[in-house]
Amino acid sequence: MRYRMAQIIRSIALIFFTFFLLAGICRADETQQITEEGYVSKSFEAGKFVMEHVSDAYEWHIASFGETHISIPLPIILYSTDKGLNIFMSSKFHHGHETYMDFRIEHEGKNEGKIVEIDEKGEVIGLPIDLSITKTVAGIFVSVTILLLIFLSIAKKAKQRVNQAPSGIQNLFEPVILFIRDEVAKPAIGEKRFEKFMPFLLTAFFFILINNILGLIPIFPFGANVTGNIAVTLVLALFTFFITTVNGNKHYWKEIYNPDVPWWLKIPIPLMPIVELSGLITKPFVLMVRLFANMLAGHMIITVFVSLIFIFNSLMGVEAGLGVSVISVAFSVFIVLLDVLVSFIQAYVFTLLSALYFGMATSEHH
Repeated sequence: MRYRMAQIIRSIALIFFTFFLLAGICRADETQQITEEGYVSKSFEAGKFVMEHVSDAYEWHIASFGETHISIPLPIILYSTDKGLNIFMSSKFHHGHETYMDFRIEHEGKNEGKIVEIDEKGEVIGLPIDLSITKTVAGIFVSVTILLLIFLSIAKKAKQRVNQAPSGIQNLFEPVILFIRDEVAKPAIGEKRFEKFMPFLLTAFFFILINNILGLIPIFPFGANVTGNIAVTLVLALFTFFITTVNGNKHYWKEIYNPDVPWWLKIPIPLMPIVELSGLITKPFVLMVRLFANMLAGHMIITVFVSLIFIFNSLMGVEAGLGVSVISVAFSVFIVLLDVLVSFIQAYVFTLLSALYFGMATSEHH
């Protein structure tokens, strides 16, 4: 059964990558900026360069060669009240420079980066419901496929080698799984209650870790800044919030609505209940912001160091760009190696804090 599941997942993964490669056919685009005097301007916009590399997109940029940009378009799925469901590839927008079926990608204003619906005069008339497969979503598909392939293989080997020493990939991941169980879940939640939370804790840990690592590999189909997207970290934090809320026992809720504190902290102003209730929001908020900020910062620092090469090249000439490139590349490599460590730390911290929240919600009254 597990072997068949693995075969199905491999087939889905093959179809997934083939679809994007064949449907997109790696469109290449050349862009130039002509000045009034007729000369080609090659000014480098560092801020735009940095934001394009850390933000989400409707296409997967692979590489640039001079003014030629190679990218793979992704599916656009829009629902409009006037036009109904619309499905097409992002290549129809020609890297966001053209309009298609009265839709376009805004490049400025309050809707910057979003797809808007326009009328015959080119005026924005509304925002369609956007269910598109963006770069972040495609990156999640890649990481989930890798996770399934790894852990279905581990489960298969564990079933075949009952009461035997682990080998191969099972030997690589089993110490990590045992560490999460023995050093995170048991101490934080308790010996009697930790098992029901292990599936989520392991899933969250490896999902965050794999996406953190894949985001540091600048080669397609890797490189998507999944955990540097606040929408992704928000959903992960909400999972922790809902699991904590659903599993909270009567003592947990009592400490929130009627904590054991002096009466003057509850009457006439319910100061402590307000503080405890605010904790329900701040806990998932902390989980969301910590993971998002740390992973986004690492990517931004690397792109800033790389952009220094082009800034000095445009301002002071090729020699200055080459001279700065040595320092920029050295610091970029250092930050990448540091980000590898941060990737493990952030996955561990998210898992540990989630386990602590579960433990607080299910602990018995003392």
